[in-house]
Amino acid sequence: MSGHSKWSKIKHKKASTDARKSKVFSKLVRFITVEAKKAKGDRNSPGLRMAIEKARGENMPADNIDRAIDKASASSEELETVVYEAYGPGGVAIIIEGYTDNRNRTVQEVKHILSKNGGSLANQGAAMWAFTRVGDKLEPVSPVELTDEDLEQLAVIVDELEEHDDVNEVYTNAA
Repeated sequence: MSGHSKWSKIKHKKASTDARKSKVFSKLVRFITVEAKKAKGDRNSPGLRMAIEKARGENMPADNIDRAIDKASASSEELETVVYEAYGPGGVAIIIEGYTDNRNRTVQEVKHILSKNGGSLANQGAAMWAFTRVGDKLEPVSPVELTDEDLEQLAVIVDELEEHDDVNEVYTNAA
């Protein structure tokens, strides 16, 4: 009975938690990089301070944070903030926020994920009316009731979008 030892269980559990942490940390590094470029490396700027606090809230090591800030100061790569609006199954509004170095590539990949799962990309301002900004998050103004089938499709869309490297946050107005 191989694979049933205590070490094997620990190894598999650690691998899954490390993969989850890695995904969160990579998104936080992108966020810190964007804010550090905006602030030109000034750690006292409000945006960079917020990014650092968000990373500390996720227990990101301080040397990883410092490396991300130093990389942003030395790098000529320009990451920009993108916001896409879409409609999903059952007419639910979807807001997709992220950071990218190539806007054209990202929009095509997001459009592909949406179209293969029954969603469609909308024009700027077409779905934002369904949300209000509360702090740094978006809250739905008018929640939409969905059937079980539509909820399953929406869950697939949201999961695939969150798996994408350039996507940082996904908001929906599903009830």
